Amino acid sequence: MKKRHIALLVVLAMLMGLLAACGAGEAPAEETAEQPEAQAAETETPDAPEATEEVAADVQAVIDRGVLRVGVKNAVVGFGYEDPLTGEYSGLEIELAKALAEKLGVDVEFTAVTAATRTELLDSGDIDCVLATFTITDERRESWDFTTPYYTDHVTVLVEDASGITDLESLVGATVGVSSGSTSAKSLVKALIEAGLISGDGFDEETFDPATWTDGVSFRQYDDYPTISTALSAGEVDAFCVDKSILAIYRTEGRSYIDAEFAPQEYGIATTKDSGMSAVAEELVSDLLADGTISALIADNGLD
Repeated sequence: MKKRHIALLVVLAMLMGLLAACGAGEAPAEETAEQPEAQAAETETPDAPEATEEVAADVQAVIDRGVLRVGVKNAVVGFGYEDPLTGEYSGLEIELAKALAEKLGVDVEFTAVTAATRTELLDSGDIDCVLATFTITDERRESWDFTTPYYTDHVTVLVEDASGITDLESLVGATVGVSSGSTSAKSLVKALIEAGLISGDGFDEETFDPATWTDGVSFRQYDDYPTISTALSAGEVDAFCVDKSILAIYRTEGRSYIDAEFAPQEYGIATTKDSGMSAVAEELVSDLLADGTISALIADNGLD
């Protein structure tokens, strides 16, 4: 009896051990079954590439390139000026270009443009936007997008004191130097008409051409501002007409502005029509106007 009892106890012990082993093996099996579900849940979470799908193609191209290419002036102190010794750029528009590049998380590359070349380079895709004292007009809005204005200037005229020209009236009969592709000549003619100094017969804003206008004043067009300044010194022209802030650097000893300012000029960032960059640029300017950054930059660059 005793031996049978011991044998029974041994069998029971073996059964209990076997059951315990089976129980221990079930836990890993359950964990293994649940693991694929957890991994599947993780793969359903949106990743970075999906987030970039909302970025416009032209903006994404800039981000992928890592460089924002901006057309700027290089000889307009306070707006866009390149130091001839260091090659460093400075000015209000330079700072705005840097801010736009920072917003996109890329570097910035400056391309010097003139009134005649800025839209050509934008249209060809050589630059991504223009920050170059570019006046906003209804006509230009038909071809390019512009942001809310970040600066407002006025047109005036610079003359040599020895010329005796002091106002619009004494400007009648003069030859005026202007930049090719600018609106300055048209603005001056309108000011003369509104002042009653010329008849304005045949004047049409849409078809106006400085090269053919001769009523009361005539014009010579040049590729850049330094060349106009040289022409003024040489007597090739009697006056230099453009936005006052641009003329400031050329107002040297023996030169003065005439007693007249006209045609408010609002500057905006120009971008390709209906492009993604247009929305990004507008958001930047709106934010920097709202928080006072642009006002501070205007003051820092002596433009107030």
